[in-house]
Amino acid sequence: MREDEIILEQFDSYIKQSYRNRCRICGANGALNLSIPVKRLRGTKTLFKDIRIDYDMSWQKVHWRSLVASYACSPFFEYFIDDLMGFYENKFEYLVDLNRAILEKTLYCMGVDIPVRMSEKFEAISSKEDPRQFIHPKLDTRVADPAFSVLPYHQVFEEKHGFQSNLSILDLLFNEGPGSLSVLKKSLKI
Repeated sequence: MREDEIILEQFDSYIKQSYRNRCRICGANGALNLSIPVKRLRGTKTLFKDIRIDYDMSWQKVHWRSLVASYACSPFFEYFIDDLMGFYENKFEYLVDLNRAILEKTLYCMGVDIPVRMSEKFEAISSKEDPRQFIHPKLDTRVADPAFSVLPYHQVFEEKHGFQSNLSILDLLFNEGPGSLSVLKKSLKI
């Protein structure tokens, strides 16, 4: 939200167990990790742009059912479902293409006009402010990104599990709808 454009790094080596192929949502039993299986050569470094999605497993069906079970009763599920259904029906060959399409659709759903482009060459991490430093499932973003402190918002299973931070942007969209952008802006400390 604080950038004029978003550049997706495609020439970096693919890193397993990162948000490149996974997200977290909150269901009736708590946080749930959703992973997109990928095909890559084992034991070799593969550029992110060359990572193919593995459709041998029915991950799209599993993700879709998980989203419906978790968010069908959320205030804005019906409002956004048509915009998102294509990601669970169509097949993208490369993970980077799916990620870009999801990012662009998410920005559109929030009413944000920030251009997204792919990197033209590898750019090494040069500062602590580079989001690649702290956007990782194993890091606590409250510590890693001190300029962002999530403003709690209503969540479907909040009474059962308390407020869950660091969930997929879909959680925010389904629960806050058009107010999602306001929640994100209020979460920025700068």
